[in-house]
Amino acid sequence: MTGYLSREYAESLGEWGVPLELPRSGGWLLVRGIQGGERDAMGLYPRFCCQDWSQLADDLQILTEATQPLVSVALVTDPFADLNESELTSCFSDRCKPFKTHFTVDLSQSPAEFVSSHHRYYTRVAQRTVQVEVIEQPAAFLDEWDVLYAHLAQRHNLRGIKRFSPTAFAQQLAVPGIVAFRAYDASGTVGAQLWYVQGDYAYNHLAAFTPEGYKANASYALYHYSLDYFFQRVRWLDLGASAGLDPASDDGLSRFKRGWSNCTRRVFFAGKILDPRRYQELCRDKNLSSSYFPLYRDGELA
Repeated sequence: MTGYLSREYAESLGEWGVPLELPRSGGWLLVRGIQGGERDAMGLYPRFCCQDWSQLADDLQILTEATQPLVSVALVTDPFADLNESELTSCFSDRCKPFKTHFTVDLSQSPAEFVSSHHRYYTRVAQRTVQVEVIEQPAAFLDEWDVLYAHLAQRHNLRGIKRFSPTAFAQQLAVPGIVAFRAYDASGTVGAQLWYVQGDYAYNHLAAFTPEGYKANASYALYHYSLDYFFQRVRWLDLGASAGLDPASDDGLSRFKRGWSNCTRRVFFAGKILDPRRYQELCRDKNLSSSYFPLYRDGELA
């Protein structure tokens, strides 16, 4: 298995939980400890993927019937999940809500036909000073990537699992299916982009730039190169979502991703209580008006 379907990617998040494979659907969860020795599970960050979505309900039922079941499961679905909203709601009866809209690309159409004129212009501007290449050995790029991502983390005050440790990156750069691109100018590397390929799908995992890379519009050169690279190699690309929950938002990230895409897909936040009695016990001292799921973790991201 490659990308988010692989054991290697699940193990890269081992600082945040113990990887648990779902045997029928082929997805992965992270089992986490809770107060009092209890455990629950979350989908892999940033998206939960599985090989056979039709078997996911059976996997959840197996977890429910375990001798010591997990308290709950929560995850964010793959935008290309092969289940409609009604089927997802059937699997996740306690929480299933539209979460974000991802900007996606259907590469049955050539990028030259849909990339915005604005983005084509800034690509030409960037290409005056920035070049892009495939990184043949991503694992050897670790030190440079750590520096690039440190700029991103500081710029956006990234914390928790989003921050990704150097240990996690050492593993992620060796995950089967990784494709990495480097943007550089006369001074050296100014940006990079990591993708995971899973069959006919490629997912934009992360991108990061130096301050000089932002000034040189290196992101335009990178995205232009990546779309051309994947054209006729895969059918679908996931560029990710905007910073907020509104796909019509006019913030910079939304405009940027919208200019490279030709379609959108919704992802869902989904949750299921596997042990109602223990769930209620853990929620006893929580604000019952909160919509957070699982409720006993309300405030954990503060």
